[in-house]
Amino acid sequence: MFPMLTLLSMFYYICLRRRCRSGSRGESLGGRRALVDLGQRSTLPVTVEVEQYAKEVLDFSSHYGSENSMSYTMWNLAGVPNVYPSSGDFTQTAVFRTYGRWWDQCVSSPAQIRRTPPSFHSRDFLELAFEEQVYPTAVEVLETYHPGAVVQILACSLNPFTQNPPADVRWEVLWSGEPTKAMNPQARQFSPTIRPINFPTNLLRLEVNSSMLEYYTELDAVVLRGVRERPILALYKMPMIDISDLSDGEEDLSETGGALCCRSAAADHKHSLGNGYFDKLPYELIQVIISHLAVPDLCRLGQCCKLLQQHCSDPLQYVQLSLQPYWSRLNDASLAHLQPRCTLLQRLNMSWCGNRGAVTAAGFCSFIRSCGMSLVCLELSCCHFLNEMCLEVICATCPRLQELDLSSCDRLQPQAFTHIAKLAHLQRLILYRTKIEQTAMLNILTFCIELKHLNLGSCVMIEDYDVVVSLLAARCRGLVSLDLWRCRNLSERGLAELVAGCAGLEELDLGWCSSLHSSSGCIQLLCRRLKRLRKLFLTANRTVCDNDLEQLAANCPSLEHLDILGTRMVSPAAVRRLLQSCPRLRLLDVSFCSQLDTRTVQELTNLFPNISIKKSFTQ
Repeated sequence: MFPMLTLLSMFYYICLRRRCRSGSRGESLGGRRALVDLGQRSTLPVTVEVEQYAKEVLDFSSHYGSENSMSYTMWNLAGVPNVYPSSGDFTQTAVFRTYGRWWDQCVSSPAQIRRTPPSFHSRDFLELAFEEQVYPTAVEVLETYHPGAVVQILACSLNPFTQNPPADVRWEVLWSGEPTKAMNPQARQFSPTIRPINFPTNLLRLEVNSSMLEYYTELDAVVLRGVRERPILALYKMPMIDISDLSDGEEDLSETGGALCCRSAAADHKHSLGNGYFDKLPYELIQVIISHLAVPDLCRLGQCCKLLQQHCSDPLQYVQLSLQPYWSRLNDASLAHLQPRCTLLQRLNMSWCGNRGAVTAAGFCSFIRSCGMSLVCLELSCCHFLNEMCLEVICATCPRLQELDLSSCDRLQPQAFTHIAKLAHLQRLILYRTKIEQTAMLNILTFCIELKHLNLGSCVMIEDYDVVVSLLAARCRGLVSLDLWRCRNLSERGLAELVAGCAGLEELDLGWCSSLHSSSGCIQLLCRRLKRLRKLFLTANRTVCDNDLEQLAANCPSLEHLDILGTRMVSPAAVRRLLQSCPRLRLLDVSFCSQLDTRTVQELTNLFPNISIKKSFTQ
């Protein structure tokens, strides 16, 4: 009994010493007295809550809209609400590029990198700047259509409008949750209970996951509520004591008496003789066990003993590495720490990482030079530290690279893309929302003839898509998927050359390609040539007609996803014949098709329950 009391007394003493170091002298000696004094004050300062809407949209991963307009773009989130409290599909809202699990089911979807923690749900993000820094008390997201996509809200210590940014930029999670599906698609004000933070902020980040939703989620505005002064009670918050770090040095142990010190030394000597049962397990079995750990847990486990350090540093544990879930903590030092472990690295995901100076171009290049020889997949979506030197190093160091994702790297200068032509074995290239120009694209197509998946969605700086697709058809005949979302200058001639040269296409996205006219017969030709077609998006092409659907029904039995949103010339009878002829069809979007009213869609849904037929509405 008495030895136990002695140990507890010593533990309490060490805790007090730790608290004395972490807080001020007055707090450590009189934290309780400070609260009493606070309660005896006759008056307290009046705290005024500030309410503000977003001033500016700083960054985002994707949006449904065009780079040259405001309809369905993330920029609609700046300012006061445009739509709320109305519900429905409105062009004045912010809409992300995808929803549901449809895009994950496509052949163009890359395989997920192993060791991505199951707690990481985020698929898209957006960052908003507000006028004034405050200590947040509430965040309100005004969702006007299919709510439930927000899975995380974060606050940043950086003031984006300052001329002298701090060296240390911190991100703190205000709220996090799992993907949900709201009971109905009506508008709502989402205001979760947020955690207090110890710094003022005017920079918020919303991360979303729309995989559970039936249709595109639409956001109208974001409200930040907060106070200018730090909440008083937060100043007297009890410091958290890490039980694994009770002793800082010899001074602590010497003042607590020799018993604990001797006992710890004896215990350390006893355990240093071996590693328990781990010594008896085969090396390969331990490798399999620890392969289920996330990267931070793997690094922590390596600090336990020399045996586990050897296992946790084995390059075989880092053949696939996803750093995207840790974007807020990754920096040059992190890459330098991982560098000796990643000599066999084959698949690397650094999407969203390194922005605002956390990772430098020099730090990234050093990592790639050391670890890039075996790389076959590299995902760098929204990595704004990238420059021409980075792409030059990638293309010179990674001769085996087959997959490269640069989506939404919209600050990468056009001349940087010319280096991609050196990657002769490239099979998947994602350039969505980049500034690639026509000359660089033609150069890539000339030398990267093994391309199977190409995404040029919203690449507004390509002047003539007919020239691009003509060379694509001549050089990349094994192409499987092509995304030309919002490529406005593709003509019927270019489309005819494309389908003649790339007859094996299984996915083709021609959404919002307004220069294509069905009356020329280009869509019917497409249907006759692309027999393997599984996904076809003709979004917002007003000229799609019954003859086009009849050709689809007759020639494309493998069709799974079809989007004909916005056409005025498709009849219910033609749609029914299509549904009968395409047994694999799972998604059909007929929103804003004037001849297909809600009653007709409901009848078709009842007749074909295995097909998800989409029909958006506006109040």
